[in-house]
Amino acid sequence: MQYTKLGERGPQVSTIGFGAWAIGGMNWGKTDDEVSKRALNEALDQGVTLIDTADVYGFGHSEELIAQVIKERGKGDVVIATKAGNDFYFANEEDDQGYGPIRQTYTKEYLIYAAEQSLKRLGVEALDILQLHSPDLDKLERDEPWLALEQLKRDGKILHAGLSIQSFKETEQAHLLDLHHDILDSIQVRYNLLEREAEKVLFPKAMKYGIGVIVRIPLLFGLLTGKFDRNTKFTGDDHRKMNLSPEKLAHYLDQLEKMKPLFDRFPDQTMAQVSLRFCISHPACHTAIPGAKTPQQVRDNCAASDFGPIPQELIPPLEEK
Repeated sequence: MQYTKLGERGPQVSTIGFGAWAIGGMNWGKTDDEVSKRALNEALDQGVTLIDTADVYGFGHSEELIAQVIKERGKGDVVIATKAGNDFYFANEEDDQGYGPIRQTYTKEYLIYAAEQSLKRLGVEALDILQLHSPDLDKLERDEPWLALEQLKRDGKILHAGLSIQSFKETEQAHLLDLHHDILDSIQVRYNLLEREAEKVLFPKAMKYGIGVIVRIPLLFGLLTGKFDRNTKFTGDDHRKMNLSPEKLAHYLDQLEKMKPLFDRFPDQTMAQVSLRFCISHPACHTAIPGAKTPQQVRDNCAASDFGPIPQELIPPLEEK
């Protein structure tokens, strides 16, 4: 496993992290908590030091599983990055778990409350990184979320502040780095072989201000593992029914065909490993956080770190839509 500093002000992290959305037990099909904890333990055994989660993943369940594993083996150098802003606490209509529909809430009061709840679930004295969770731009144009991050830092409840950039808004929201680079230590960005919008404006600004970049959705919901085809269907509460609709899936698979020369250059590596290597090849990017539900998936993902970045001249261009 290789390591790097997350920007100029961030902590030291592994170049491949652990994305903990799926282990929350919602939106990714069926999960087993014991298998999830084995996957987390395997990640730590492989040298992973960045675990990315959010309060809304499983309505706190992802954070709780991470806390169980950390309590058993000690936190050590592990950096836990969580998120807040998708409010599942105070909605009016409750489900059978006591929570209502998710809504975006970015008031100063709410974000401080949400951070305190994450502190309790994770069982830590301070959150290593708290990220605003992909808010709409109008929420970020107000002062309150930024004042909340400043207050949480001053109070010692968070060590670093981050922003998860809303998907497909990378260029539109890049100006936020100009406005708030004194607060932001890291950003989390949707970026992969088939989605490279962030390269245009966002990445140059991140490098200018020394802001760390965490790459999310590096395997495009599993498509870049090579296991999907045009007949793939998603069922139940699996969010990929929407994010990888038949039309979107067909478009991505057409693009993927054009990446074949890149995969062919590395016959000893899986598609997933090559795809993850791409995500840590851009000079602005520090770490990628593929999701994993099993120890085997973790081992496959972590191997990409040892192979290292791909030379830029070997990466095929991506055709614009």
